[in-house]
Amino acid sequence: MSQSRFTPETTRLDDAARAGWLYYVAGNTQDEIARKLGVSRQSAQRLVSLAVSEKLIKVRLDHPIARCMDLSEALDARFGLKVVEVVPTDPTAPELLTGIAIAAAAELERLLKAPEERIIALGTGRALRACVEQLPRMDCPQHRIVSRLGNMMSDGSATPYNAVIRMAERVGARHYPYPLPVVARDEEELRVMHGQEPVRHTMALCARADFTLVGVGQVGPLAPLCVDGFMNAQQMQDMMAQGAAGEITSWVYDGEGRVMPGEFNARVASAPLIVGGEAPVVGLAAGPVKAGAILAALRGGLINGLITDEATAGRLLEA
Repeated sequence: MSQSRFTPETTRLDDAARAGWLYYVAGNTQDEIARKLGVSRQSAQRLVSLAVSEKLIKVRLDHPIARCMDLSEALDARFGLKVVEVVPTDPTAPELLTGIAIAAAAELERLLKAPEERIIALGTGRALRACVEQLPRMDCPQHRIVSRLGNMMSDGSATPYNAVIRMAERVGARHYPYPLPVVARDEEELRVMHGQEPVRHTMALCARADFTLVGVGQVGPLAPLCVDGFMNAQQMQDMMAQGAAGEITSWVYDGEGRVMPGEFNARVASAPLIVGGEAPVVGLAAGPVKAGAILAALRGGLINGLITDEATAGRLLEA
């Protein structure tokens, strides 16, 4: 590791950037920052002021924190990622989504500024919804935004945290919701659904996407699949007993990132996961409960990009 990176000036700016992130992104008070960084309140105030005076703080953090850079490089070296971004962790809020949401929004914004058409495919979930809320208003009629999974519950109501329509509204792009429930009642119903022309068209767009952003869900009784009502506790327990490690767009996979055979996945209506493709498929996830699911997805090539925080990145590299 290069020693020149850790000059006194770099360390000072690292501290200022971290204090600025805690203040402007995580919403901490100066007293809270002082406690988390182990400095006096006056020092915390000076660090936040330094972040502003050195123009590290604009709308987004504009200084690469050395540890986050090192973690990004290590993740890339280990997994060969097309996109990798590691943001600071709030020590007392390890599952805070704001930081990764801002980083993902920055990635999307760069893509949306392209004059040529881009197809952007999205999963769903809390992290993606938070990302979309961080996007600026734009006018991008040249692009297409497509959903990778159904936007309806089994009773016909809209699924929570669907990101496609909201993103299309913010950036003025054409959008293609996935006009199906997340999970079909049985395989025959799924076959009929997938035979519909609008569904075939949407799945074709997903396969051609220039950039895909998905959430990564953990398994367990508090998993999104259970909380959102797509799987009951017994089904989840059975799949965990068979080795389930995580889910992406409702596809449940094992510890090696292999989509699991079985009754539940046979009814998942989502577009098939892409393994080994050239276009970026970026996972957006952070937090202790997500680490195992993220690691399995990386092992199996279900994602070839990752936006996470430093604590989660550290866990992945220690595994």
